[in-house]
Amino acid sequence: MQAGQFISSTPALEGTVFENTVIFIAEYNDKGALGFVTNQPFSRGLNELEEFRHGKAFPLYLGGPVDREHLYFVHRRADLIAGGAEVDGKTFFGGDFKTAVALINQNLLTERDVRIFIGYCGWDKGELDAEIAEGSWNLLEAATLF
Repeated sequence: MQAGQFISSTPALEGTVFENTVIFIAEYNDKGALGFVTNQPFSRGLNELEEFRHGKAFPLYLGGPVDREHLYFVHRRADLIAGGAEVDGKTFFGGDFKTAVALINQNLLTERDVRIFIGYCGWDKGELDAEIAEGSWNLLEAATLF
């Protein structure tokens, strides 16, 4: 397991919040793992949130059950968005969110450049590896985010 990898839930997770999910792992280190559900669009767009009501319509995704009070983003435009943490050489986690929103509103970033999530998925050290070993998750080889 490493950052930049995708996992998909198995039938062992049926009936849970993770049923039929595909997750992009944005961080994987000695503290644990952090990822985002990539296949669950949120019911509202960015411009439907009060703070961004004057902006462009842009899709949001339900990133996971943890901290649904905040937005998180993953992108592939480190040339335009400062401060992101490199995930896998071509994808970056976080950075200057105000700049990202401004670029979206100027049509300089599209859905092929950035994904915005409400909430995230998190695992303590060894927890995700144990869930993979017990058969709750499959590692995916051919998934893409953008």
